[in-house]
Amino acid sequence: MTRSDLGAYLRARRAQVTPGEADLPSVGHRRVPGLRREEVAMLAGVSVDYYIRLEQGRERTPSTQVIDALAAALRLDEDGREHLFRLAGLSPRARATAVDERVDPSLLQLMTAWPNNPAIVYNAFTRQAACRI
Repeated sequence: MTRSDLGAYLRARRAQVTPGEADLPSVGHRRVPGLRREEVAMLAGVSVDYYIRLEQGRERTPSTQVIDALAAALRLDEDGREHLFRLAGLSPRARATAVDERVDPSLLQLMTAWPNNPAIVYNAFTRQAACRI
């Protein structure tokens, strides 16, 4: 695969992510569908110039961190992320196991059964998943 394959993939994936999906305001007329280059660069934490060079195939050595950040910015699933790494000529590093942020329905039912008792449910990373006070 060539560097232009990487650029083509980045452009195609950028076109599939709406500003709303990326928690960005949709302001002004958009000539192309999806995110603007500036928005992807901002979400990935890279300069707009660097991102443009990647899309145009002029950047030859993107780092693992940059490719990881682009995969997150473009909302890639695991297969898409691995494909992006392959196109960049890199090996994907292992990702932390995703934690299910949903509260088990039986636990929600139990919380509902005791309406006068406060309850907070946390996941493995102590992010609040459900609360009723």
